[in-house]
Amino acid sequence: MAEIKITNTETLSERKFPLKFYNYQKPDANGKMQDLKAEVYFRPDAVAILLYDTQQQKFMLTRQFRLPSFLNGNSSGYLIEACAGLIDEGETPEKTAEREVSEELGCEIDNLTKIGAVYTSAGGITEYVHLFIAAYNANEQRNGGGGLPEEGEEIEAVEVGFTDARAMLKEGKINDAKTVMLLQYYFLFC
Repeated sequence: MAEIKITNTETLSERKFPLKFYNYQKPDANGKMQDLKAEVYFRPDAVAILLYDTQQQKFMLTRQFRLPSFLNGNSSGYLIEACAGLIDEGETPEKTAEREVSEELGCEIDNLTKIGAVYTSAGGITEYVHLFIAAYNANEQRNGGGGLPEEGEEIEAVEVGFTDARAMLKEGKINDAKTVMLLQYYFLFC
């Protein structure tokens, strides 16, 4: 089978992360080369962590404003999400998970467990998200959290009971993909 061939690359933007336009050739099912085009946004890999407390039957999630959701019809722009963040250069996904939980939620975690990894939107974004679950203690005092002001973060910690989270999933009130996947995993396998 013939190989994929990049025939032209154009950088559209490098403001935050590179956005590039590609002309490429790829063989179809019969081996005939097709001329194709695609825009690709090069976002760094990331982590997402679902925090749970089995004794209190609660999850700790975040609530934060997301401009793309606002621009796409979410009237408030706010989403309920699992804690998440980008992996810094030289950092492992596990270290990133611990750092993000501290920055966003100000709490300690136990039993950090990787449950998988996914491409968030493989048709146009390179980002690969490592998915984790971790235990936390809902009765412990949290120190800090809220995100990094220098990054414009104003993150609210939201504790949601297991029963309420299941209902929110069923009613479509949680519509962040990584959070839906993590909650579904928890309800199916934990």
